[in-house]
Amino acid sequence: MAVLPEQRLSILTIGVRDLAGMVRFYTDVLGFVDGGVKGEVAFFNAGGMALGLWDETKLADDAGAPDDRKGQFKGFALAFNARSAEEVDLIFARLAEAGVRIAKAPHKTYWGGYSGYFSDPEGNAWEVAYNPFWPIDEAGRVTVPARKER
Repeated sequence: MAVLPEQRLSILTIGVRDLAGMVRFYTDVLGFVDGGVKGEVAFFNAGGMALGLWDETKLADDAGAPDDRKGQFKGFALAFNARSAEEVDLIFARLAEAGVRIAKAPHKTYWGGYSGYFSDPEGNAWEVAYNPFWPIDEAGRVTVPARKER
């Protein structure tokens, strides 16, 4: 029984120490186009998925990393963007049935979406989220809308 209704990687978020420096590197050196959210996190379109950069401590807290693992937190969270909050709940119900460790139950987020986290067998963080601001096409590809201001 497949737990996820569609198999894809939507977002790879990397925990970083120097967000401004990393954004400069990804834009100026690697050529990514910044489509990100102002402030604490940056997002880039990355060939049918999104790449995120976020403060590593905040990412560890958001993913529900246990206190004794925060120093060992791998600094990234894989993400699957669902098409609705109801789909997020359905996925978490199936994960729970399969005995998967739920790190943080689905909840309304500060950014206007709905998400929760689970861990794979080696402790890698996975987020399942509904983001009403990012479209998902028929093929399951997420698009980070371009930033309107600089």
